[in-house]
Amino acid sequence: MTTATKRIKDYKITRRSFLRASATSAGGLLVSLYFDRTKAQEGASAPQGPPKINYPPDGFVEIRPDGKIVIQVNRLEFGQGVHTALPMVLADEMDADWANVTPQLAPAADIYKDPVFGIQMVGGSGSIAHSFQQYRELGAKTRAMLISAAAKNWNVGAETLRTEPSVVLGPDGKRATYAELAKGASAIPVPANVRLKNPSEFRYIGKRTPRLDSRAKCDGSIKFGLDFDRPGMLTAVVAHPPVFGAKVKSFNDDEAKRLEGVRQIFEIPLPRRSGIAIVADKFWTAKRARDLLKIDWDTTAVAKEDSTAIRAKYRELAGAKGLSALALGDEATIDKIAAANRIVADFDFPYLAHAPMEPLNTTIRFDGDRAEAWAGSQFQTFDQMAIAQTLGIKPDKVTFHTEMAGGGFGRRAVPDSHVQREAAEIAKKLQGTTIKLVWTREDDIRGGFYRPMFFHRVEVGLGADGLPAAWRHVVVGQSIMEGTPFAAFMKDGIDPTVAEGITDTHYNLPNFHVSIHQPKVNVPVLWWRSVGNTHTAYVMETLIEELAERAKMDPIAYRRKLLKPDAKKLRAALDLVETKSATWRQRLPKGHAAGYALHECFDTAVACAVDVSIVNKRPKVNRATIAVHCGLAVNPLTIESQFQAGSGFGLSQLMAKGAITIKDGHIEQRNFHDYVPPYIMDTPVAVDVHIVPSTEAPTGCGEPPVPVISPAVANALSKLTGKRYRTLPLTEI
Repeated sequence: MTTATKRIKDYKITRRSFLRASATSAGGLLVSLYFDRTKAQEGASAPQGPPKINYPPDGFVEIRPDGKIVIQVNRLEFGQGVHTALPMVLADEMDADWANVTPQLAPAADIYKDPVFGIQMVGGSGSIAHSFQQYRELGAKTRAMLISAAAKNWNVGAETLRTEPSVVLGPDGKRATYAELAKGASAIPVPANVRLKNPSEFRYIGKRTPRLDSRAKCDGSIKFGLDFDRPGMLTAVVAHPPVFGAKVKSFNDDEAKRLEGVRQIFEIPLPRRSGIAIVADKFWTAKRARDLLKIDWDTTAVAKEDSTAIRAKYRELAGAKGLSALALGDEATIDKIAAANRIVADFDFPYLAHAPMEPLNTTIRFDGDRAEAWAGSQFQTFDQMAIAQTLGIKPDKVTFHTEMAGGGFGRRAVPDSHVQREAAEIAKKLQGTTIKLVWTREDDIRGGFYRPMFFHRVEVGLGADGLPAAWRHVVVGQSIMEGTPFAAFMKDGIDPTVAEGITDTHYNLPNFHVSIHQPKVNVPVLWWRSVGNTHTAYVMETLIEELAERAKMDPIAYRRKLLKPDAKKLRAALDLVETKSATWRQRLPKGHAAGYALHECFDTAVACAVDVSIVNKRPKVNRATIAVHCGLAVNPLTIESQFQAGSGFGLSQLMAKGAITIKDGHIEQRNFHDYVPPYIMDTPVAVDVHIVPSTEAPTGCGEPPVPVISPAVANALSKLTGKRYRTLPLTEI
């Protein structure tokens, strides 16, 4: 995996690659690139040639006779802008005419797997970071093949030719469009090596480029998974157990079956439980029928959790050392520091729901020996396999279409693929009929898979210079990875996501010890946008600001002094945010305060400064200035949008009704009236985003916007009220 500090001009492929070209029936050109992640055993020779791959009928690039260039996007588009950014990368190296580029979401297939993770997915802010080089090579090799086709036609050397957007130019005024050369190019051997552009030669990369899907989203013509329809399609909903892990004991559907349009009602198995499926002509009919069901649930074998009791248990666990996640220096040092020079702080974080604007859904048609599925999936590989397993067929017999999705934040990346399994169970019962399964928002908010609840206990011992001399940190919370395929990333029983943002901090903290407890709780948990950094950054950055205040130092200068020498990205971001926020910070009106936060995750460094006041007993964020170091900015306009929207999402942690609570095993929240996201009045009035200029390889911008905004706002509030905000959400100021 290429490090974030690798310069683009020095970026070389270390994985074997395989490129295949073929002519289309319409006379166009298809290009596919496969990265082989197989590593040779130490001391053994590298495998010869790429493995055999069963390619789908299309690849990454299609040049059509009318000049249109269709580029397959190997990721889900759900608001992050990858539907534009990846085509920009390929089109730039290809010298394609941007006006003729059309993106298309790729179906599930081996060639569309993430080159680093080895599965087709979106997550970990890896879309651009992992596929930047892949798409550059695709574009450069396609361009080289088109040039070779022109050279052959004109009987000249390829070195005498050059390209302009979608045109090859030769000596004596010779000129041929890519569309004219496509058929001939398909017969050209794929070059093993090609020259990639220097950054100074980029046409599109680094330019503020409007998103290709914006107009269709604005006029409503674009279709999301929930919009999918076809003749004869039926809609299904499922009655899920009110307590996680419960099963159906019995049910009465007499009243529900009387509704006109209800087709079938039957019990289905669910991962770790069972439920009742209702299939009807229309969604509303199915939902009304579900409301009329009388179900007796068996909850005898499952724990009925209570969030208050969980919190008390976590607090107790935090008083003892857990599994050692990091041990630097002498652990006993902190006990030798006088109590007057020590801070002991407890932090409490609730369960959080993802609540994407488009509810979860999956559509499947099963015809006995094969199936077709449509879903806005972050985990195409897992979801395709889950459908196949449920239907009793092989994965290659499931044609899986990636649909546009209205947000996800991690909720569409569930290792057990429970929504797809439910849809497949229903489709199996009604072979030959297209079934669309819909989860309502109530289903989702009450259906599990939350950001885990966490509790932190931190003890910091201070030196004479006001800087930390010792730091002891205990984190308590459920593991996201345990019991999933991602458990392979755990070492010595430790889920690295529990304490990420602490164990990998870029602050120089001597005598630094971190331990974790991972209790088992009957509440399904999942990554939430920026994963562990959602809570760890809050703890670290509110404490750092508190330490700066205690040391009577400027909080920016304090952070700069505390950073490790190699924290170059963070220093650059901190310097930039200091410069860009200086004007408004020096003119804060009465009743306003500035707060700061600095954090690096997914190899991207972010610094944030906010202007906060208190209006109607709630924080008002008057302005947020954000500086980001994400390496080369492929599309600065998309990055700006990501950080503007991400700051709003990050504030959901502070909302007074922004917590999931549990009583007697039941989730107490249902919808946006009692699980309240930030509204426009809660988000920053203005967000200005500044990107550190860089030629380093690009890093992620989907997750990093989230962690910094909440601690920055809390730090500003502390200046206004004199209080420390260590329990979220902020139910009172």
